[in-house]
Amino acid sequence: MSAIKETVDIDRRPEEVFSYVTDPSHLPEWQESAASAHRVGDAPIGVGSRIRATWRLGRREFPMLMEVTEFDPPRCWRMRGIEGPARGQVHGTIEPLDNGARSRLTVALDFDSRGVGKVLVPLVLRPQARKELPRDEETLKKLLEQGAT
Repeated sequence: MSAIKETVDIDRRPEEVFSYVTDPSHLPEWQESAASAHRVGDAPIGVGSRIRATWRLGRREFPMLMEVTEFDPPRCWRMRGIEGPARGQVHGTIEPLDNGARSRLTVALDFDSRGVGKVLVPLVLRPQARKELPRDEETLKKLLEQGAT
């Protein structure tokens, strides 16, 4: 299946959008299903960094370890789940608009599944992600345009 992809224009500079969206501590602020997220270790985020996140699915919570595989500020980043039955793969790009005064953010989400994940992904995770990703991007847009940093 193809990735779930959504785009939103944000009235903030690409550097500000990139900094906020790639900081794991902000994930629960703008992603509906994110219960928590934090960087593993003290090094700045970059290729090879790991992020421990917990996602809510109904009343259950699922931990996931993700690894940053691409990091090119303020243009793009990519992360992939490296454990668990349903492993998210996220690719984000930011295009400058109006000579860099605004940004166009595109987030593409896909899943790699194993075991029980082969059932969870098509029946639960993909449908939920299709509904939530547009709302998540709108929440992110509102937060950033209201001055979140």
